[in-house]
Amino acid sequence: MNGAWAFPFIFVAGMLQAVGAAMGGELNKSLQNPWLATSISFMLVLFVTAGLFLCMPRPLPSVGDFAAMPWWAPLGGIVGAVAVFAGFILIQKLGAGPVNGVTITANILASLAIDHFGLLRMEQHAMNPMRALGAALMIGGVALISKF
Repeated sequence: MNGAWAFPFIFVAGMLQAVGAAMGGELNKSLQNPWLATSISFMLVLFVTAGLFLCMPRPLPSVGDFAAMPWWAPLGGIVGAVAVFAGFILIQKLGAGPVNGVTITANILASLAIDHFGLLRMEQHAMNPMRALGAALMIGGVALISKF
């Protein structure tokens, strides 16, 4: 992956995540059932990704790739669904800013722990004062967004 477009791509993905949370909140409000709203949302993701896989089926994993995969690797989608579900049921009540702000700040804090300890087979990146300051600023920013 060319690093020149990686950060703009991530930036756009983050913006779309905020838009998606608001869309999901409206879907839940319209259907009046967060389980149904989440199911519909994930079915659409499944159809799109299955279509993309049919268009680009390579590379395929080997049996050895499956054997080397940690047991917890496929659970990422379920873990992500918790955040989606939380957004669906809370964004209409709390607003997009607080819900996404807390979600992103919690993501940053967990990511710093993952980096620092090298959890989930990630390369270690030690905590340092500037990273801690960034985390504190995130917490302060979300507190301000949520209060005002």
